[in-house]
This record gives sequence, structure tokens and C-alpha cells, in this order.
Amino acid sequence: MSPPPLRIALSAEEDKTLQELSQASTAPRRTRERAEALRLNHRGWPTQQIAEYLDWRVATVRQAIYRWRDQGLMGLWDQPRSGRPPRLSTEDWAHLHHCLDEEEQTYTSAQLVEELETRGVQLSRRQLRRLLKKNDIAGNGLANPIADNKTPSNGLESKLN
Repeated sequence: MSPPPLRIALSAEEDKTLQELSQASTAPRRTRERAEALRLNHRGWPTQQIAEYLDWRVATVRQAIYRWRDQGLMGLWDQPRSGRPPRLSTEDWAHLHHCLDEEEQTYTSAQLVEELETRGVQLSRRQLRRLLKKNDIAGNGLANPIADNKTPSNGLESKLN
């Protein structure tokens, strides 16, 4: 037995707000998709069709509708997750980007750890390297000169000249 149809009615202002939210690049992806699901439901799409369109489960579509009904616009955003808060603030990341991108000096992980310690952030070099790799920050160009200075093997050097 399938669950009863679930429909919402949006005012013109709510529909416009949800449309803007679903197209906002600054909003989280899940929030944008929930806004789109609500707009589709308002236009008469059944939850099964919305689920297929968004590649969701039907229960997820229904949950988004219930969240809208119970919490309004704020129900579209995820609640803060449990767990340890991040150690680096956005200001700390901005400082790291400044050090790596804008300064002439090249930094080692130990020097970056020292830079962060002046800001009151305690991280190991290993943890800092992990975070930089996870956030796709490669460094400030020290790897290329090392690769360029390697000596060709198997007598290729004489063939290149």
C-alpha cells in the first residue's frame, strides 16, 4: 500500500523565494535541491516522479516536504552536525592562502605550522599537510624546480643535446 499523496501549496512570494534559493550558488547543494523538490511538488509532480528526477528516495522527498511544512524556510537547511569543530577558521585559511599564493617566500610545512601557532592554532605538520591536500592546495611551486633538475637516465642526455 502506497502512502497518501503529499501536496503543498506555495504563495507566489514563497515560490519566488524557493526559485531564487534553488538557483543560488552560495546555498548548499542539498538546500537548493530541497527547494527544487518543493517547487516541483507545488506544480503537481508526485513524490515518486520528483524522487526519480532528483535521484532521491521517495522518503527523502517526503521528508523535505514535512520539513517545509513544520519549519518553513529554515527547514531546508541542515542542522549543525555533531563532532569536533574544525580547527582552522576561515581567517586561518585566508592567511594560509596569503602565505602560499602572494608571498615571495616558499614555505615548508614546519614554517606554516609556526605561522599558525602565531595565530593560536596548534596543528602538527602531518595534520596540516593532510588538510592542505584535502582542500587541494598544492603549495607554492617548489615541486616543479625539483622535477626539472633531475638528470635523464640511460644516456638520454646526449641524445637530447
